[in-house]
Amino acid sequence: MSGKRPAEPGPARVGKKGKKEVMAKFSNAVTEEALKKQVAETWSRRTPFSHEAIVVDVNPFLHCVIPDFIQSQDFLEALQKELLNLDFHEKYNDLYKFQQSDDLQRRREPHITALRKVLFEDFRAWLSDISNIDLDSTIDMSCAKYEFTDALLCHDDELEGRRIAFILYLVPPWDRSLGGTLDLYSVDEHFQPKQIVKSLIPSWNTLVFFEVSPISFHQVSEVLSEEKLRLSISGWFHGPSLTRPPNYCEPLIPRSPHIPQDHEILYEWINPIYLDMDYQIQIQEEFEERSEILLKEFLKPEKFANICEALEKGNVEWSSRGPPNKRFYEKAEENKLPDVLKDCMELFRSEALFLLLSNFTGLKLHFLAPSEEDEIEAEREGEAASTAESTEEGTSHSSSESENNLAAVSNTSQQSDDQTDSEPEGSEIKKESNVPTCHGELRRWKTGHYTLIHDNSTTEFALDLLLYCGCEGWEPGYGGFTSYIAKGEDEELLTVNPENNSLALVYRDRETLKFVKYINHRSLEQQKTFPHRTGFWDFSFIYYE
Repeated sequence: MSGKRPAEPGPARVGKKGKKEVMAKFSNAVTEEALKKQVAETWSRRTPFSHEAIVVDVNPFLHCVIPDFIQSQDFLEALQKELLNLDFHEKYNDLYKFQQSDDLQRRREPHITALRKVLFEDFRAWLSDISNIDLDSTIDMSCAKYEFTDALLCHDDELEGRRIAFILYLVPPWDRSLGGTLDLYSVDEHFQPKQIVKSLIPSWNTLVFFEVSPISFHQVSEVLSEEKLRLSISGWFHGPSLTRPPNYCEPLIPRSPHIPQDHEILYEWINPIYLDMDYQIQIQEEFEERSEILLKEFLKPEKFANICEALEKGNVEWSSRGPPNKRFYEKAEENKLPDVLKDCMELFRSEALFLLLSNFTGLKLHFLAPSEEDEIEAEREGEAASTAESTEEGTSHSSSESENNLAAVSNTSQQSDDQTDSEPEGSEIKKESNVPTCHGELRRWKTGHYTLIHDNSTTEFALDLLLYCGCEGWEPGYGGFTSYIAKGEDEELLTVNPENNSLALVYRDRETLKFVKYINHRSLEQQKTFPHRTGFWDFSFIYYE
């Protein structure tokens, strides 16, 4: 044991039981009446203000920075030790990955207790005065540890009663290259986040606080340091709730029925093993049991090589897809694709593939595919035929029936352009509503890309199809996998990892949501083996019965 006397932990006074009660004080400068008045006027008028003791900015939304927030360095060092001795729990979902302590509301450690008191009593009173918000005594604070590849993606912090968010940084010397910045987003005309316009670099004993509002979109960028720990205390001051504008609903993505194309396209593109009718029956049995399947080496090797070559050449025009509180990745401009990629997109929209997917899954994605009602009827007919000792064929699904269905696509695809409006208007509308449809895109995934579950995430019965390209050397630890979860839960039901020339099929119901996990900077390791590779691609389609 060291014989050195420990550093004085900060101001203290004797408590009721004779023990020294640790005290904390925040910056004297900001409490000076003249400065306090200036800050209050700035807050009210929404104008920027800069002083050595506090900086107020309104771009992209109202936020303030107070350097040297706590007066005693000894107090801060003792506080840091107490925090690091807490139990931390990994927080992990579509939006974030970091470690968080339990709520600090009832912790008894002396320096945590003192900080809680100074924040939610003395500083809260000061903040109520300058913001003119009647902040209540609700204590809402915890400690967060961000290590290498940890991040908290774009969100607005809005939750009932939250009025002002705060973060107190207890970090070692830090700069932009280490990541972990607090990034602030501008918004578009729909109050959706648009782009990062300001990044605040964490700094020891610096307090950042901002007004929580429908436009207070921010993120903690990925921590890029493998040695340094980004430690902070954060929380919210609560008060009367603001009226929130209605959630913006994005325009629906158009869905299209299949395009007429006969079964020859399948023999041109797809591994022959998957066109074997007996094997399709096996696939369907497995799919109906698990609601998902991975079909490896799905495309013919030469076709897959042609696709990869076209993607590698870089003659594809990509556009970024947002907004960042919902997604961030790149989508190919389909009308400008090289021919082989256009042809592949047509394959996934073709009538023949709709029917093939029906054979794989048992879903009614084509009028030739049997529905559940058809199967029940077939069973009844089969029982009746059995009772009557009938010798007729065709009461159950057989490989020859599937084969006939697939071949029949040749005829139906040619007829589809010649259909006439011979049926009554009402029945045509009914038929139209039952037409299977799809929508799809070719996507590029790189470091920093992701999709998020959000308030308007669609929940309906659908078949997801993913075909991956350029995944050599890709590890699950990089992110980029598609995760399925039950609505309202964080636990994963299924994870689909990127795998070259593998077709993933997943059927989801109204209670199932999906996201693509944030691709972190570990993914750059892929370049050690593949110097020109910066991620992967996928063909992503969704089919509806």
